[in-house]
Amino acid sequence: MAGHSKWNNIQGRKNAQDSKRAKIFQKLSREIYMAAKSGGPDPNDNPQLRLVLDKAKSNNMPSDNVERAIKKASSSGEGENYDEVSYEGYGPNGIAVLVHSLTDNLNRTATHVRTIFNKNGGSLGEKGSVSYMFDRKGYIAIEREGLDVDEDTMMMSVLEAGGEELETSEPVFEIYTDPSDMADVRDALEAEGYTIAQAEVTMIPQTLIELPEDKKEIFEQLVSKLEDDDDVSEVYHNADM
Repeated sequence: MAGHSKWNNIQGRKNAQDSKRAKIFQKLSREIYMAAKSGGPDPNDNPQLRLVLDKAKSNNMPSDNVERAIKKASSSGEGENYDEVSYEGYGPNGIAVLVHSLTDNLNRTATHVRTIFNKNGGSLGEKGSVSYMFDRKGYIAIEREGLDVDEDTMMMSVLEAGGEELETSEPVFEIYTDPSDMADVRDALEAEGYTIAQAEVTMIPQTLIELPEDKKEIFEQLVSKLEDDDDVSEVYHNADM
């Protein structure tokens, strides 16, 4: 993971999403609903629901919204149904873009995603065209401000908790884990007294591609338009910003 600090991207994404809070909550409600529908409403017995609830917490989603989505999934009847589907494509300068969506209309979502790529300097690729450039990893961030812990001590804590790798920068400790171990590693670190700023299962690019300054604006627009789509849950890329 060396050189692939995710923290700056997270902070930039959060700042950009402040004005899109209602839409983010709507998407998270859909993810919570599907996780609870498929695995039950108790996060202690449903690892997928627990991960989505962590994601909701990191986005400051109100508890009322969370409870409403779980209650809806637990009610009788068939309810709504969504398909998970990924799209792969390219941005300017050959940047790999991986789009995850949760949709109740595959044709609508495919059309929207293709149009966004085409109108914003990108192109939609075939299945498998870019996904191999990313690794699925658990990711945990612990902010260093006010934390009197050096890198060696944190590394020991990470290894004892079952983490795989630690990246250290001035603002944050970034911990990478096997996806299936992320929740256990997070819980172990919290039990040691660390405050977790971010915990999620995500896609990490294996290598980064430099984005020329004159392509930056159109690429940011491509990512923003994709994230704005109601059916898109996550957008990953390998641009070195």
